[in-house]
Amino acid sequence: MSTSASNATNNLEAFWMPYTANRQFKQNPRMFVGAKDMHYTTSDGRQVLDGTAGLWCCNAGHGRPKIVEAVQKQIAEMDYAPAFQMGHPKAFELAARLAAMMPSPLDHVFFTNSGSESVDTALKIALGYQRSIGQGTRTRFIGRERGYHGTGFGGISVGGIVANRKQFGNMLNGIDHLPHTHDLSRNAFSRGEPTNGVEYAEELIRLVQLHDASTIAAVIVEPVAGSTGVLIPPLGYLKRLREICDQHGILLIFDEVITGFGRLGTPFAVDYFDVVPDLVTTAKGITSGVIPMGAVFCAKKIYDAFMDGPDHLIELFHGYTYSGHPVACAAALATLDTYEEEGLLTRAASLAQYWEDGLHSLKDCPHVIDIRNLGLIGAIELEPIAGEPTKRAFSAFLKAYDDNLLIRTTGDIIALSPPLIISEAQIDELFGTLRSVLNAID
Repeated sequence: MSTSASNATNNLEAFWMPYTANRQFKQNPRMFVGAKDMHYTTSDGRQVLDGTAGLWCCNAGHGRPKIVEAVQKQIAEMDYAPAFQMGHPKAFELAARLAAMMPSPLDHVFFTNSGSESVDTALKIALGYQRSIGQGTRTRFIGRERGYHGTGFGGISVGGIVANRKQFGNMLNGIDHLPHTHDLSRNAFSRGEPTNGVEYAEELIRLVQLHDASTIAAVIVEPVAGSTGVLIPPLGYLKRLREICDQHGILLIFDEVITGFGRLGTPFAVDYFDVVPDLVTTAKGITSGVIPMGAVFCAKKIYDAFMDGPDHLIELFHGYTYSGHPVACAAALATLDTYEEEGLLTRAASLAQYWEDGLHSLKDCPHVIDIRNLGLIGAIELEPIAGEPTKRAFSAFLKAYDDNLLIRTTGDIIALSPPLIISEAQIDELFGTLRSVLNAID
């Protein structure tokens, strides 16, 4: 290799990294070069405990043999098949297996390639459905403050994280937002679902009165708001949203990109909270992060509403080149096999109390103003440094990496979501390391 080619290969400048302080990173890079089970391997040979399942996605851990083998075999057999007007068996097999995991009437699946695409797909399906049933005036969406629904224009419009919106000008028209449910004054250091705050759901009634139900197509919320810092819904909150939507003919969309596939100790948050929405967006854990893929579950009434007119016509003018990609489907099927064989979709339930106790044991650490948890999700909220928001948590992130632990930070909140294969000993290690980190930072 020539000197110029070698320099080009090792030049960090060409890659504009997503959601990253690029200048800081490129001055002192943090490189992973391998991954197996619960650990990443760094470029300097250290083993880093994965406290975040990659980015909330590697639910089965890393380098799982069945998934690796399935991907290798599928690439050799058929690398790609067109998704429009053609099919391949694994897409239909996967859709049927996924639909069987959901409660009725969520029995149809539309494949995407990411959570962002799943959200935009669900929003478009909701609009198309309302038009199909003669409710074409229903074009408005209701999101929620501090909600995260990916980075497409649809997602940032219904989302409510300021930094994701402020640089990009106009959003979609006709969007409004419910208030978020984070209430430190009443719910700090809650274990599980907070007891205060169901009344936040009543704000949907106010929005219906403001806009009129005849203009509202759908409400979209994360059952547990993840990327904003793990906001757990108050007891009864999601059920109340479902009731209000039913009363006014509004579709309810759950964004389960994070909560789906075992994160709460049930297959989906739909099961954990016993609330069945009309559409569910998923991604991440569907392939345990191995291959990009997403899926939107939709109720039978929605699918059926599109199946009208001559049967040779396309019913929904929407899709992606890689919808139901053969390699992604193979990875997803092997992931579902791994989940089933190892009981991973419900394993978090057996670890939840141990996880909760370990997490809340950090209450006495410096600067901690809240701790919250559900299933195998946790958050530690830190008091911000005056005039320097996010700096304290970012310092914790850097220190944790140096101490062989991967955590995620958002604002001044540390978010935790380990692979579902984590052991009690590794939970002890995670929180032991985190205690030393919190005690060390300013």
